[in-house]
Amino acid sequence: MFTGLVEEVGILEVMTGSKEASRLAIRAERVLDGVQIGDSIAVNGICLTVTSFTSRQFTVDVMPETMNKTTLGQLRRGQRVNLERAMRLGDRFGGHIVSGHVDGTGTVRSREPHANAVLFRIAAQPALLKYVIPRGSICVDGISLTVVDVDHASFSVSIIPHTLSQTSLQDRRPGDLVNLEADVIGKYVERLMGMRDAAPKQRTEQQSRLSLAFLQENGFA
Repeated sequence: MFTGLVEEVGILEVMTGSKEASRLAIRAERVLDGVQIGDSIAVNGICLTVTSFTSRQFTVDVMPETMNKTTLGQLRRGQRVNLERAMRLGDRFGGHIVSGHVDGTGTVRSREPHANAVLFRIAAQPALLKYVIPRGSICVDGISLTVVDVDHASFSVSIIPHTLSQTSLQDRRPGDLVNLEADVIGKYVERLMGMRDAAPKQRTEQQSRLSLAFLQENGFA
């Protein structure tokens, strides 16, 4: 589990294999503090397992499913990537719940100065956009961000100078692909609502209380 607060920007030093499966070696410093084989590190928002490490880099294996559904297959040697270690029990929770399981990719449509920030508009598929709401949370390349607005084809996020300078978003331009993970709470609510609608009429009174009105009254929707 992660929070979407990037700890450092690493550098992809080695990429071996193919677009079906690959092994990455990433130069890093901060995330190597106390690292062990088997630890989880989010790379551009993708939860990957450390398979080996030295004092200056760590390696991860990437399976076909991950290569097919994320931007990892498009990475090139020397490219900067966002890194975050899995959170520890008792850590401050400064972002939002991020699983590191990417829902899909989006395309940067525009990047425009907006007062002291930069406004990014990102196009995404309807299947992902249905979980995106204004002022809600979304993870973009491993960064916990707040949604400004959303329409039928895209959403926008406003990036403050600190976030821009401390993450790989500084490299993103219109046409670039980014990894997207929607807020997990919305996905669970949808699943529970679907199970409720499909449940038999004999469901208990307690089960029947789960409705959109109930969720709205209690601040979940």
